[in-house]
Amino acid sequence: MSVEIHEKKIITDLPYEVEVFENKWLTLSDGTQLSYRLWLPKTENKAPTPVILEYIPYRKRDGTRGRDEPMHGFFSGYGYACIRVDMRGTGESDGLMHDEYLQQEQDDALEVLDWISKQPWCDGNIGMMGKSWGGFNSLQVAALQPPALKAIICVGFTDDRYNHDIHYKGGNLLNDNFWWGSIMAAYQSRPIDPEIAGDKWHDLWMDRLENMPFLISNWTKHQTRDEYWKHGSVCEDYSAIKVPVFAIDGWADCYRNTPFSLMNGLDVPRKAIIGPWAHVYAHDGDPLPAMSFLEEAVKWWDKWLKGIDNDTLDCPMIQAWMEDYMTPDSQMPVSEGRWVGVDSWPTKDTEDQTYFLTRGKMMDVKNEKTEVELLKTPLNHGILGGEFMGAGVHGETPSDQRVEDGMAMVFDSEKLEEPIEVLGAPIFKVRLSADKEDAMIYAALEDVAPDGAVRRVSYGVMNLTHLQGHDKVVKLVPGEEVDVTVTLDCCAHRFEAGHRYRLALATSYWPMFWVKPEDVTLSLDLSTAVLTIPKFVGNDCEGPNMKPVSAAYTPCTVLSEGRVDRSVTYDIVNDAWTCITDGVGGVFGEGIYRFDDIGTVIEHNLKRELTLSNKDPLSAKYVITQKMKLGREGWLADADIITEQTADHDYFYITCDMKVKEGDQLIFDRKWESKIERNGN
Repeated sequence: MSVEIHEKKIITDLPYEVEVFENKWLTLSDGTQLSYRLWLPKTENKAPTPVILEYIPYRKRDGTRGRDEPMHGFFSGYGYACIRVDMRGTGESDGLMHDEYLQQEQDDALEVLDWISKQPWCDGNIGMMGKSWGGFNSLQVAALQPPALKAIICVGFTDDRYNHDIHYKGGNLLNDNFWWGSIMAAYQSRPIDPEIAGDKWHDLWMDRLENMPFLISNWTKHQTRDEYWKHGSVCEDYSAIKVPVFAIDGWADCYRNTPFSLMNGLDVPRKAIIGPWAHVYAHDGDPLPAMSFLEEAVKWWDKWLKGIDNDTLDCPMIQAWMEDYMTPDSQMPVSEGRWVGVDSWPTKDTEDQTYFLTRGKMMDVKNEKTEVELLKTPLNHGILGGEFMGAGVHGETPSDQRVEDGMAMVFDSEKLEEPIEVLGAPIFKVRLSADKEDAMIYAALEDVAPDGAVRRVSYGVMNLTHLQGHDKVVKLVPGEEVDVTVTLDCCAHRFEAGHRYRLALATSYWPMFWVKPEDVTLSLDLSTAVLTIPKFVGNDCEGPNMKPVSAAYTPCTVLSEGRVDRSVTYDIVNDAWTCITDGVGGVFGEGIYRFDDIGTVIEHNLKRELTLSNKDPLSAKYVITQKMKLGREGWLADADIITEQTADHDYFYITCDMKVKEGDQLIFDRKWESKIERNGN
């Protein structure tokens, strides 16, 4: 199916002229000053308007500036005051940030909302929105029911911080836990801008450096779904959310499951759009086609903040991009497909297709014979699995899985006689035993083309010490059978006639997940194995507006083009693999750039090196080397950061070495070290 692609259109003749205030301050009850940027529409007689709040730690001045102007400028041009607040301890705001999603963060947000509601430019109606962190805390704050908050929009978010975030999946430790903690260390190493904070900027910067939390250690200490993760997980009580919710994500992102669980859990006006995109705003659309997110958002705000009767809810509750088969490739700039819709979740528009397993095959009838297969995957299985969290960077999409499947145990269906579409989460169940007390299992649904190419459609993992719940670790008894369920990620995919379903099983998935302390063999009782696939039998829908627009871009000059190099090398003698991702000039390939209106230059380089020998799971090692530079003439901060993670049988060892210079002078030199007991990981 050919997809129509529309380039983003820049709109300059918006209904309202906009006045932008570069920096202002609001003071919390404890005296802490938060820094904010404000867009105000020029209304007749300065009449107050509804307000849209974005409240995140990523530095309004020089972090999110590039996407703030075209987005908040657009909303403001349609008659909304927009306020972009730096959280406590971030950007130019006072104080310290000790961790993500703490109670302090939420309490501050309640004060911010109350303060906004009393400003002369606010008519008392506030919406809250954001992508990633901002999507998380929009939900968290909505659950606290502040009276002025009337609606939210969440993009690339989770409702369950343990099961569906960047730290753990299926109870298994994600290596992105280390990657993101390393990036946050670089982000928090940046100085406060003296043009905003004045003479106190250096003292505030040093205070942050000296009190910087070791986030990787914080997160790795909590390897089960304890109170630490339950806090801020709105799935603990969906009923606490009383305002309308608009949820958006994409199949190339790691948060693709959450719109479905949120639509199921909430009982408020709500809708979800799941497109083909990575962890980006949908009007930036990667992969293409992009959606006109900003116009769709304005309709949402118009209904709930201005009381305008419009068609924002005249659509299926969930609009999902049904992806066509595409030849697998590590680069996927365009997703072929179309929109389908369902009016509820779960939905009557899917029918369970059940398959049973025998050696190498998927069958329509149950396997009645005793058939036990041994599963032991080389530790490097997963090297072509792509990124856990797609960020819209070339090279992050799963490659042809034939190489992976050569290391896995696979089961193929007969050729499909007609096209079949899947929407939802496939589920795999089996009874098995292990020869060790600690193990994981990986399961993937794949699309095998007539030419043999294999595209990964969905996958899931399960920590086998979590079979009694993610809140506890119960070691396996070697040789004792247990019943295992692996829920794969939600997906929407069209299998063409002549293609085959494939189920791939493995005992490891590196470098996405940290390896278990011992090499494991699983004994699978194939007579108990069942794969359930949710066959879509519903209808197409019109889908959202696919002609993206925005306000004018932020003035910016790219000084040096960035790139992201990726490679996998193999040491034949030691049966060892090294996976390298090298972001040169920009961690996501954005290059070295200058925000022209403030004269600030940003450079962030990051190199990831993951090494592992198939001979020894304890050989696993992850090293990230970063350089974070920021400044302008007469003011320059330059941080060099090396983080490292290794493990023995019983402990993780995590270090961070940070050296920060102001100009040419070293002003900060510190090494964090953490030894953390392994608890089922």
